[in-house]
Amino acid sequence: MAGSNEWSVTVSHGSEKHKIQIAAQGEDKEPILQDMALAIEQVTGVPVAFQKLIYKGKSLKEMEQSLSALGIKNGCKVMLIGKRNSPEEDAELKKLKDLEKSVKQTANKLEEVTKELTGIQKGFLSKSLQVEALNKLDRRIKSTVEQFMKILEEIDSLNVPENFSDCRLKRKGLVKKVQGFLAQCDTVEGNIGQEMDKLQSKNLALSE
Repeated sequence: MAGSNEWSVTVSHGSEKHKIQIAAQGEDKEPILQDMALAIEQVTGVPVAFQKLIYKGKSLKEMEQSLSALGIKNGCKVMLIGKRNSPEEDAELKKLKDLEKSVKQTANKLEEVTKELTGIQKGFLSKSLQVEALNKLDRRIKSTVEQFMKILEEIDSLNVPENFSDCRLKRKGLVKKVQGFLAQCDTVEGNIGQEMDKLQSKNLALSE
């Protein structure tokens, strides 16, 4: 059975016992410790970062090792020490997940503006239509920036205590993401400005 990529182990967590199915990520691969830890998180609610997994008195730490390399056999028992997120932390995590969705939606708007700008740069629009199109894009990118700034403020206003390490990590990652998108917005806004300048100088040259 060891060659199969669907394993099951019994995890004892406090007074609870859970039978956990572990699937490997690849077709011919066997599961690694990371796969097991993620499966345990889904069933027990204990985040991977807070799990202490013990097998035959030994602490399991090598996330990239295959289960058989760690001596774990199909159907064996593993002990889990670690606590679930508190309801408060789960509530904050949920808010962060909602904010992540907003970031995704706003990033899509940025992508649309970028695509349309590329079209204008490639000359897909006649000159007479470009000015109006660029003005619209300029307004759209400015409102996208405003949305990103608003999201940053919301992330900032979240009350994440020191011990909510899961939340803090997620929040940090999200802030970084938004800052990256804001930098992209900045570039796009600059490019729109350049295109407008080009058109104006062309129009000036035509009218002289």
